[in-house]
Amino acid sequence: MVEFSEPADSQRASRLVIIGDSLTFHGPDQAHPPSDPRLWPNIAAQRLGTGVDVAAGVGWTARDAWWALTRDPLIWGEYLPRATALVLAVGGMDALPAAIPTYLRQGIAYIRPGWVRRKVRAAYLEVSPRIIAATGGPFRQLPQNATDHYLSRIVQAVRTWYPQLPIIVMTPSPYRARLYPDVHFHQPSVAAAKRWADQNEVHLVDIGEIAQRGLDEGWVNPDGMHWGWQTHEQIGGMVAVAVQQASLPC
Repeated sequence: MVEFSEPADSQRASRLVIIGDSLTFHGPDQAHPPSDPRLWPNIAAQRLGTGVDVAAGVGWTARDAWWALTRDPLIWGEYLPRATALVLAVGGMDALPAAIPTYLRQGIAYIRPGWVRRKVRAAYLEVSPRIIAATGGPFRQLPQNATDHYLSRIVQAVRTWYPQLPIIVMTPSPYRARLYPDVHFHQPSVAAAKRWADQNEVHLVDIGEIAQRGLDEGWVNPDGMHWGWQTHEQIGGMVAVAVQQASLPC
């Protein structure tokens, strides 16, 4: 495991660190630069009066967050040493239904030649929603026990080197998406997130009601997964409050 550097006093700038999926940088129309002030990480940081460092990727699961934390020197060598709080905004992708195991889906990117890869990807995108609709989705993108395992490893590693650093986790977001036409994993994943947060003494932000309102009001991206600006605004505020509460002395 990577041994994180002890932060020097000069590094103790006030920075909020967020490790997340595409919900951190995707709006109601498209992906946006992480510095866009309408995105919830920037709203949270602005309300806290801090800067923000975001590490995120499309489709990131808790496993990707662990890999990012331990493999990217920018995260463990720059972001964490100057962090005042860590927000884990992953777990939603983990609970999406899958037509085939994740390792097969991710392996499509390695198919050569390119024309074969493109045909396979197009066929997968066409057939996958039908399989999920017919079967309810036989797999999760990442099994719940694996999600819990990687989140726990993140917390253990961070607390080993920065025991006073507040850690916040967000619940999986509800969705209504053509690509994932089944939601039967969602509620169990929310319950699991709450259980995991309690067991690991991590502050929880339950975004379900606000994100669901975005779905009901039609604020979301047409993909049925990414949030509108109203939802970003409200969730940014919730995260700011949670960071303030987590930073209070016990």
